[in-house]
Amino acid sequence: MSEVLTTPARVLVTKIGLDGHDRGSRIIAAYLRDAGMEVIYTSPWQKIEAVVTLAMQEDVDVIGISSLATDHLLVPKLMAALAEADLGHVRVVVGGIVPDEDEADLLAAGVSEVFHPGAVRDEIVTSVEKFAAEATNARPQD
Repeated sequence: MSEVLTTPARVLVTKIGLDGHDRGSRIIAAYLRDAGMEVIYTSPWQKIEAVVTLAMQEDVDVIGISSLATDHLLVPKLMAALAEADLGHVRVVVGGIVPDEDEADLLAAGVSEVFHPGAVRDEIVTSVEKFAAEATNARPQD
């Protein structure tokens, strides 16, 4: 039986690296917000350190990374930085243009799911809700 969240999922939607194409990430942020999640949206061109700091400050459950120009190759560094900051419970999803061989590397680095162009709204929302519940269950107890 899957865990049901008692509070809205907190999701950080962002872009790391130099990819400035943000139309897709804005659409996904709206999908998640319309589904009742609390969405923290950043402008493009974020540094990994800034994303980790914001994830900590905003106490997020899930980080969504949008990539259309190979910036998904930076995500393994993000995963390592999250672990180093004791945020290993935070789930990370990637959406955009990700070649199959890169998808395998992202999943091996700890990414929960990669959404490709054509992913359906309901699939994205359901997956993010599931990952948020997992993050809540995996959160270190104070």
